[in-house]
Amino acid sequence: MRCIYCIILSICITANAGAQDSTKHALSSMSLFDTSRKISVIKKITVDTVAKKDTLVKKAKHDPHKATIRSAIIPGWGQAYNREYWKIPIVYAAIGIPIGTYIYNNTWYKRTRDAYTIVINNDTANFSKINPKLFYNGSPLDASSLQNYRNQFRRDQDYSLLVIFIAWGLNIVDATVFGNLKDFDVSDDLSMHVNPGYNPVTKATNLGFVFNFKPHHQKLINTSW
Repeated sequence: MRCIYCIILSICITANAGAQDSTKHALSSMSLFDTSRKISVIKKITVDTVAKKDTLVKKAKHDPHKATIRSAIIPGWGQAYNREYWKIPIVYAAIGIPIGTYIYNNTWYKRTRDAYTIVINNDTANFSKINPKLFYNGSPLDASSLQNYRNQFRRDQDYSLLVIFIAWGLNIVDATVFGNLKDFDVSDDLSMHVNPGYNPVTKATNLGFVFNFKPHHQKLINTSW
């Protein structure tokens, strides 16, 4: 009877040990699986972070065409796009002054034109419509003087309009030129060498300039871990 009890006890101990080994193996497998999952998640987060940093480090290329279009639409807008804000007041002064001059000359051109028409037709009923500054000793200026003033204001008006277009064009040219120079390489890669020479046959001397332009490569900050 004791032998039977010993045999049963041995079987139970062996089964319990096997169950413990299986449990330990399962737990070990689970921990390894969880660890691999954690490592894969960490790698993914790291890759995403590096990619985002690389995207932030690489700046968008400056487009001179946008500066040209913006200056053509609104003066000074292209300079703002080029980040040359100090030029905006200059642009508006260069365009605003001739605009003011144009308005002044246009106003007085119309006044002298109307006064000339009234005087040349001797329309005394409409003398009150003549600007007081066009009177002399209580009477309107003569037709010849009014005609000269009219022609002068008309000519100055045309000149003012021409200056406006020139100033507007220079505003576009400035934005275009400096937009193209925005990404121009001014580093040590640019070099100039002076090459003097002498021709013994013709006994002539010459002087040459050699410019070296190396391609500019955009440098990115190394974000690899």
